[in-house]
Amino acid sequence: MNKTYKNKSKNNFASGKEWSVIRKLLPFLWPIGQWEMKFRVVIAIILLILAKMATVAVPAVFGKVVDLLDALGSEEVILPIALLIGYGLLRVGQQGFAELRDFVFARVGQRAIRHIALIVFRHLHSLALHFHLDRQTGGLSRAIERGIKGIDFLLRFMLFNILPTLVEITLVCGILWSLFGFIFSFITLITVVIYVAFTLLFTEWRLKFRRAMNESDNDANTKAIDSLLNYETVKYFSNEEHEAKRYDASLIRYEGAAVKSLTTLSLLNVGQGIIIAFGLTILLILSAKRVSIGEMSIGEFAAVNLYMMQLFQPLNFLGFVYREIRQSLVDMEYMFGLLEVEREIKDRTEAKDLSVSHGEIRYENVSFSYDKTRAILKDLNFEVSAGRKVAIVGASGAGKSTISRLLFRFYDVDAGKITIDGQDIRDITQSSLRASIGIVPQDTVLFNDTIYYNVQYGRPSATPSEVEEAARMAHIHDFIISLPDGYNTKVGERGLKLSGGERQRVSIARTILKQPIVLLFDEATSALDTNTEREIQKSLEDVSADRTTLIIAHRLSTVVDADEILVLDGGSIIERGRHEVLLAAKGEYASLWARQQEAEKRNLHKLG
Repeated sequence: MNKTYKNKSKNNFASGKEWSVIRKLLPFLWPIGQWEMKFRVVIAIILLILAKMATVAVPAVFGKVVDLLDALGSEEVILPIALLIGYGLLRVGQQGFAELRDFVFARVGQRAIRHIALIVFRHLHSLALHFHLDRQTGGLSRAIERGIKGIDFLLRFMLFNILPTLVEITLVCGILWSLFGFIFSFITLITVVIYVAFTLLFTEWRLKFRRAMNESDNDANTKAIDSLLNYETVKYFSNEEHEAKRYDASLIRYEGAAVKSLTTLSLLNVGQGIIIAFGLTILLILSAKRVSIGEMSIGEFAAVNLYMMQLFQPLNFLGFVYREIRQSLVDMEYMFGLLEVEREIKDRTEAKDLSVSHGEIRYENVSFSYDKTRAILKDLNFEVSAGRKVAIVGASGAGKSTISRLLFRFYDVDAGKITIDGQDIRDITQSSLRASIGIVPQDTVLFNDTIYYNVQYGRPSATPSEVEEAARMAHIHDFIISLPDGYNTKVGERGLKLSGGERQRVSIARTILKQPIVLLFDEATSALDTNTEREIQKSLEDVSADRTTLIIAHRLSTVVDADEILVLDGGSIIERGRHEVLLAAKGEYASLWARQQEAEKRNLHKLG
């Protein structure tokens, strides 16, 4: 399913998916039960028609004014004031109705954009973890951003440019037929058809140059950002000129594509001008002939010219609009495609909220693999009794972190089951499950916001006093208030303005504020120095008192006080027991302990 989604291409999109995308958009423009939005749509359509009726009436009134002025004798001073005022009012109505249409429809369009963006955002949060691991977050963000912009462009130009122009063409052809006969209407229609066909075909051919421009621009932008982000490395190796040449190579490609795009645009404009001039000339010749034999007045001659000029004015941007609408539909299709990615981890229909009485965790015959060709966990059995502390240790790749991901139900087990107080976690709602578990991860990532926000994130409804109390329990309150901005201090992107130990303490405070029944420490101190680790370890001990605690650790020194230690190797438990018992057994745990103790002695010797 994911592979199919990833292989969707723009080329496939051109084969009729445009209408599929538009059909997906329409329900948001005519939302069920939202009568205000439906009323606005109806009023907007009425205003659109009124604006175009005013538009096509302008040439007719102008022609009447010309005829009346032509008929005035040299001694007459009465001017067609009423018609001139009417002409002015039609001009005002032409723009006024169009602006009112935009005013009325604005909320419909923006409401649709908001709802679609929110639906996609929520859906992305509901997808399985491996979906996000397989994709760049920035790419997903850009997909939503481009899709939203695509909807905005489509609404503005499809509804307020293309559709009104079609209405105007229909009205003009009808008026010309009724006033001057079929031949005038036919020539106008044929001219429009040739103009549109030429514009679309030529624009389609020009798209390759635009794509080349975009690819070269993206390549140049990527090289520039990558080079500037790695400024120190560039300087280390004195490769400034090398980076400049790579950047310039992309700019050269962009320059070539841009020149071709601009020159072919000139050809498009010339071709459009020839078609307009050809159709207009034929109509003016026919009109002039009729004027000469008295079948048409001078005013009607002027009206025909004004009709044609007015008709082709909005079509001048057809090439640009067509290209951008095509791109908008592609971007929308990509965004809507995200909604087609199925949620692999779903709440069952009969799922209930987790009912926690003690917080006992049991892994019963659990097997799991990310890839069917390689098992990660094999027939795993262990329990963490209420209020006790169990540690899982082992070499990298043994499956330790997978155990925590299964507990949070980021993935479902392949076999066996995981229970909390006897309840299979697949039978309970994900929200209630995760609300009952607090985690302090190895890599603490904070939001680019204030310290207060990051602590309060554990329970957004918490009061300032509760946030401060959680910070005190995590032994970070004194540090926070020592900062110039206190709790309002910005932590920076991913919290990088704080040290590793400070980030961990914020994470601990956030977990304390959550008040979970079950605690999970996933290598919470493995990236810290020894002194900081000891300080954090004391905070963790305070937090985990009287709570069911599962510790996943690399450093064995952090789990010596655990009620039980499980040694994991190759996805199976090979040893279990307390620290002293495992050392006495002289097995894998004892070997790990000896190696780590020796490594710490070497590090201390180097520091000394």
